[in-house]
Amino acid sequence: MKKWRINRPDPVKTAEFMNKCDLKSLTLDVMTSRGFTDFDSLADFFKGEELSDPFLIKDMAIAAEVINKAVDQYDLICIYGDYDCDGVTSTTILYNYLESMGANVMYYIPEREAGYGMNMEAIEMLAEKGVKLIVTVDNGISAVEEAERIAELDMELVITDHHQPPEKLPRARAIVNPHRADCPSSYKDLAGVGVAFKLCAALDGGSYDTVMEQYADICAIGTVADVVPLTGENRTIVKRGLEYLANTEILGLNYLIDKAKLDRNALDSTGIAFRIAPVINASGRFGSPLTAVKTLLSEDPEDAENYVDTLLNLNAQRKQTETEIMTEIVNHINAHPETLDHRVLVLSGKGWHHGVIGIVSSRILEFYGKPNVIISIDDDGNARGSARSVKGFNIFKCFQHCGELLDKFGGHECAGGLSLKAENIEKFTHMVYEYSDPMEKFPSVELIADKLLMPQDINLDNVKGLAAMEPFGAENPAPVFAMLGVRVDKIIPLSQGKHTKIEFSYGSYRGQALIFSLAPEKACFAVGDKLDMLVELGINVFNNRESISIRVIDHRLSGVKQERYFAAKDCYEKLMRGEQLPASFIRKIIPTRQELIGVYKYISAVKNITLDNLFMKISGDSMNYCKLHICVDIFRDKGLIEFRPATMKISYVVPKQKVNLEDSETLVKLNEMLGKAGN
Repeated sequence: MKKWRINRPDPVKTAEFMNKCDLKSLTLDVMTSRGFTDFDSLADFFKGEELSDPFLIKDMAIAAEVINKAVDQYDLICIYGDYDCDGVTSTTILYNYLESMGANVMYYIPEREAGYGMNMEAIEMLAEKGVKLIVTVDNGISAVEEAERIAELDMELVITDHHQPPEKLPRARAIVNPHRADCPSSYKDLAGVGVAFKLCAALDGGSYDTVMEQYADICAIGTVADVVPLTGENRTIVKRGLEYLANTEILGLNYLIDKAKLDRNALDSTGIAFRIAPVINASGRFGSPLTAVKTLLSEDPEDAENYVDTLLNLNAQRKQTETEIMTEIVNHINAHPETLDHRVLVLSGKGWHHGVIGIVSSRILEFYGKPNVIISIDDDGNARGSARSVKGFNIFKCFQHCGELLDKFGGHECAGGLSLKAENIEKFTHMVYEYSDPMEKFPSVELIADKLLMPQDINLDNVKGLAAMEPFGAENPAPVFAMLGVRVDKIIPLSQGKHTKIEFSYGSYRGQALIFSLAPEKACFAVGDKLDMLVELGINVFNNRESISIRVIDHRLSGVKQERYFAAKDCYEKLMRGEQLPASFIRKIIPTRQELIGVYKYISAVKNITLDNLFMKISGDSMNYCKLHICVDIFRDKGLIEFRPATMKISYVVPKQKVNLEDSETLVKLNEMLGKAGN
């Protein structure tokens, strides 16, 4: 179960704004719930921010001058990129622009194995090729030593980047990065591709006209992929880019859109984020990032299609590898359920592909709602890890606490990376536990609803009006709404039972909702039950008729008291970690014989159920989550059920003989703890 937070709009402001604009009431409710309380800021959001003069970014004029001089002299210029989607699109834009200027230009992107950013071996190679000017995109701001070597080899360096600068900047002719402390530009949240895009405009004298027409589609892809805020200038770039993307002149993108089966009439940032960007990223994860660059640059239809097919195959490999790692993790947790009792999960495996451990870490965070570190161990005894966290738990500070065991580490509050010796993983794990487990209040993943949706809010005009907020992405997510007390009237299986559709009543409103990746028999509800749901709203068009689509993000039976659930879950984990708890508390959570009988009867009747669904069905004042989990542990100890902690799935097992629950490992342990606590 995930924690929900339902925000409240400001009805007074909504009414005020409705008198000043033609936005729908539901859209304005969302905007006021997100903090838009004055009309000017609201108007600025929807009007879109004009792209500021590229020369406002520190050193942009110098960068343009150095590059233009190299073009005029026909010096060999190398665009030095990065292997992710942001780096690939940055490289593509700047290379194509300089080539169209008649420049003597090449590009270089290190393979993932070489690591992020500039490296000495590549610099030596470029010098041997006769490169006179290196222009970095999406990297270079930390390349202090590499910059010195570039100068020693009599090459010039221009850095364009968007990552946070270190205290000491590299030696370069120009360092174009909005995050420089001395940069006067007002907008700081550009992706690497956004900086490269602005550099092209600067090379064109400061005008965005040609650059926007030629590269807005590619820039939109890199911007969405890098998960930078889709506000301000980024919002403007992505909005324009989506307009061009539907009829893009880039052969590779056309093939990719068609083969990914995207609707050209409904291309949006979600399509980029989940259907286009992962395919481009796959080249840097499983093949060569050069394949992705060639896909975007190719002017030969046959070559472009072949490159796209290669990318799609690499993406399929990525998905398969990701699934294999997740399977290993699930098996490990089932064998070692104590793993889940800690605030931060640390999971490691031999040969896990470095290119996907970051994705796996994100999936683990989403599924378990806990910060985590996923570590891949190489054959040579070295290990690399990727981490994801939630706001409120700074994973970088956690790494600092463990710094004596780490060879390298970096990151920020919600994400990080590290390297260490495999022999230190166990010590590192315990140091992470030492840092995180004692924290009094620990943050958790929250699903945020913009407002409680009322039946009268659900109409075609209101739902269509939400499109004005697009494009959606970081800091401007698609609106999510809460619907509380929905009555389930009918349950319909879809796609051979892979998904579920429900028909429901919600006050005066009658509708349908889709719950993806949930088989009807695994649902926590039955016909007649009342549900609380978090949903996204959209428009379906069939036979030229429009209808409202409702997609369920999360759901639970009505009446669940989530604060009690999470408090009891935290207590269970403390108990399993062996933390000292008051005797009065331990006494309360030891189930009575009658409580055990009641839980067991329910499990034996339904045969298969998850722990959360069981909790929603039979919890009460005396049966909280902690006590219920203990009941399940007792049944597992005695072989009365099969319990898989990784998925919390409970399966009834027909008993072969009468068992004595009193001597279960769990009850023995609890009674021992009770004795130590002062029975």
